[in-house]
Parts: sequence; C-alpha cells; structure tokens
Amino acid sequence: MNDSPLQVLTLPTSPYPDQRPGTNGLRKKTHVFQSEKYYLHNFIQCIFSSIDLRDRQGSTMVVGGDGRYFNSTAIQVIVQMAAANGVGHVVIGQNGIMSTPAVSCVIRKIKAIGGIILTASHNPGGPDGDFGIKFNTASGGPAPEAVTNKIFQLSRTIEELAICPELRVDLGTIGKQSFDLENKFKPFTVEIVDPVESYANSLRNIFDFAVLKELLSGDNHIQICLDARHGATGPYVKKILCEELGSPANSAINCVPLEDFGGGHPDPNLTYATDLVETMKSGQYDFGAAFDGDGERNMILGKHGFFVNPSDSVAVIAANIFCIPYFQHTGVRGFARSMPTKVARATKIQLYETPAGWRYFGSLMDAGRLSLCGEESFGTGSDYIREKDGLWAVLAWMSILAARRQSVEDIMTDHWRTYGRNYYTRFDYEEVDLDAAVEMMLDLELMISDRAFIGQVFTVGEKKYQVEAADNFEYSDPVDGTISRNQGLRIVFKGGSRIIFRLSGSDSFGATVRLYIDSYEKDINKVSSNLLLVLYLQSLQLFNLYLRTSYIDQF
Repeated sequence: MNDSPLQVLTLPTSPYPDQRPGTNGLRKKTHVFQSEKYYLHNFIQCIFSSIDLRDRQGSTMVVGGDGRYFNSTAIQVIVQMAAANGVGHVVIGQNGIMSTPAVSCVIRKIKAIGGIILTASHNPGGPDGDFGIKFNTASGGPAPEAVTNKIFQLSRTIEELAICPELRVDLGTIGKQSFDLENKFKPFTVEIVDPVESYANSLRNIFDFAVLKELLSGDNHIQICLDARHGATGPYVKKILCEELGSPANSAINCVPLEDFGGGHPDPNLTYATDLVETMKSGQYDFGAAFDGDGERNMILGKHGFFVNPSDSVAVIAANIFCIPYFQHTGVRGFARSMPTKVARATKIQLYETPAGWRYFGSLMDAGRLSLCGEESFGTGSDYIREKDGLWAVLAWMSILAARRQSVEDIMTDHWRTYGRNYYTRFDYEEVDLDAAVEMMLDLELMISDRAFIGQVFTVGEKKYQVEAADNFEYSDPVDGTISRNQGLRIVFKGGSRIIFRLSGSDSFGATVRLYIDSYEKDINKVSSNLLLVLYLQSLQLFNLYLRTSYIDQF
C-alpha cells in the first residue's frame, strides 16, 4: 500500500459533439483518442456519471481489452477515473487483455456493476487503425439503448471530470494492489487476474471436456487448425484447446496478441483469413476456425476449405443443440435471429427476429426466453453470458462432431437435406459518405414502399422471386415493449428468400452500407443462383454512389 494518500482532482473540460455510442460502443480512429484533449477522459467520465452515485460507491467494475494499440494507456486512465468516481474495486485481465466474452463472464460471476471493454472488434488496430470503448452493464451484456442515450446526452454537456492522476497500476503482475486516496475511508483496490481461468471454468460446466479431449487427442482424434489472428482469443485457445484438451501446440496459430494484429485485419471471414483458408484447402486438417480481435466472432471451415456461412452455423447448432450437455440440463427456451427459422419451425421452439446488435438478445435472455442466438456477421452465443462468443461456437461445433462422427461437410449436407439450404452472401460498402448513404437509404425505402412493388416477380435463370413483403424493419422488444426503428430495409420473397440493406452503426469513419442476400432452396439438388444479387446492386448504382466494396463471403 502506498505511504501517502493520492490526490483526487476535478478538472474542467469541454464536450465533444461526436461521442454517440453505436451498437458496439464508441469507435474512432486511434489518433482521435490520443490527440484530442480529454476525448478519452470525457467518454469514460460519462460512463461513470450514467451510473447512480449510490450504486457506484464502493462497487466493482471489470476492465479488459483485445490488446490493440493504446489499450494499456487507456486502462491506466480508466483506473485513475474509476478511483476518483467512487468505484471501490477494479478487476483487470493480466496485461490488460481479456476477451469480450470473458469480460461478460467475469461481470456475471463476481456480480460487478459493469465492465469497460477496449476494442474495435474486427476493425484493424495500430496507430493508424481503430480504437473503441464499450460499456457492459451488470447483466454482462452491452449497455441497452436507454443507457447509451444517457451517456451521449452527458457527453454533450460535460463540464468537468474526476481523476486520480498519480495512481499507476502494474498490469503484468497477478494479484491485488491497494491505494489510499485522500478523503476516502477505504482503500481503492485493483485486482489483476488470469484472463482465462474464470471463463474456462464456465466452459467446463457447459461442454463435456472429456469427450472433447478424446476428439482432439484420443486414438482417432481429428486434426484442427485454429487462427486467433493475433487477437485476445490467442491465450484462451492455447490454454483450453492445447494445454487442457490436448490438441497439438501447432494446431493453434497467431495466438500472441499484438497491438496491430500482426498488420492484418482481425476479421474472421474469407476475405481476411485467407491464410487459414489456403491451409485448410490442403486437406491436412478436418476442422478449422478463425476469430476476431476481441473473441466475439468466428468462422468455421471443414476439410479442403469447406466454408460454413454464419447463418448455417447457428442453424446447425440449433438443430444439434442437445449434443451440448448444458442444454440437456437447462432445456431450450428459444432461438433468436432470422436464420434458424426453418430449424425453429421444425422443432416448435420459439423464434425471435431482432435487429443487429447483441444487446437485443440480452433482453430476451434476461427474461428467460432465449437459449441460442446468432447473427450474419459471424457472431454466435448462448445464454450463459450476454455476448457473442467465438470460442463457445467452436466448442459447440466440436461437440457436434464428437457426437455425430461425421465431417463438417457431411453434417452440413444432412442439414440442408432436412431443412433446405439458404444460399447466403454479403457485401460491405465501407467508408461511404454518411449523408449520401442516408439519402440512398431514404430513396430505396420510397421505392420498396410503393404498393406496386409488392407482388413484383424477378426472374434469374429458371428461378422466379416474387416480392411478398417489404419494409423498414421495426423491432418491438417482447419483454419491455421498447421499439427500435429503422433497423434495415427488408425485401422478403415468397418461399423465404430475402434481401436486406442496412447502415452499420459500428464504424470509426464514414458509414458502411451492408447488403445481405439470402436465397432459400428447399431442394438442395437445385442450385440457387446468386445472380439475384446483380439486380439489387443496380439499385445502388442508381444513386451514383462511389463506394469502396469489400467482398465478404459467397458461394
């Protein structure tokens, strides 16, 4: 314990107009947080100020990040401000690294008041990359819209911030550190923890580790290749999959977290995880997976590079959910997101379709209505925490492989034969001028809102698509009645195929227009043409937008 009390200061500051959190917190270019005076401090202060003082005093908060550039510096500031704002105890992953699902897990286990996660998820890192701050509440999930709106309103009027500038934490040494602060009766404590252990304990209670160990290191074990992409998942893969479940050390690649993710893009898809895709094409490995920067997202591959699109992935888990011991004990309350629809109908399990953003799932989980959920951007998870969880999804797939003793491709083929096949593709148009993107979306909404649009038939080869419905998706939370509007333009065709246009809310610069194509075929012997996509790419070109495209995935 330090000999003399540390001084707590109240410093004047001025608001910034652009600190509205998106669906995944506040994301900006790293240099904005570094160069703009108190830009980081202001937002952190607004997070603390959004919590009632009576709840904040003496409370516990969890802090972790994906290890990207500026992570450690930001954590020191957060700890200094936590102490000055009455928080009593802060739990931090060793070296400041803790995956997003692990933060959610720890918040729930220790009953913390919330957590601050430093990540820009799948966005690039480094001095020229992105940085982000996300606040998770006591449920372990992303702050709901009412809380993020409050943080934003506070950010527009902030005049002062509280900080203990002399407080410095050793992030590398596991254990407790105590600090006396002036005018405080109790010492402020910081606890540096093994970022893996608490999370791993939860997984041991969900999956049958003995079965998984046999799958990965038994007499007839499979060969796997897991790519952590130099993000936060690396230590978890090494400790759980290699050290505990017995997979060879060389089956885990890029597992050392780096500030710039090794110069790569920590997005687990066919565009950016090309090294893994090529490795899997060799036929040496039976199962492959990649993760994003903070461990939320995952991509699943089978032998010879067989790609499982994220919509199919969550649907397969739903169809084989009782291969996972956790659900044998808890039962299945419901599925969420649009893609497990065919499985949900077949199993008579309640299905919820939500907007993009994991916080919508959290509300359903908290109400005991939801067990499994997923989204098209490679996110999958269950109700044991309140975040998407890439490693959980990989262990879920391995549990299915162990139970069925089939290849990834054979499991998918059987699934399509039972439920039909969704041919899925997605385009991202990145760093678009925001005003132009909004104008385009408004014009497109006018087009699909015309009564004459319903019933139109589009022909591609021998396949006909008739418009059954078109709208601007509006979600009414079945738990609290909260309505979320403007969640994406949907064009739904008879038979279940659909097209969605959506403006993304998780960008550090400009806007991203996401275009989703989902073409459903009941008979898998028929090939569904993605030439349908061309018709609607033309609608984008009508607005003369100069878009930089990033092709995400396709069949």
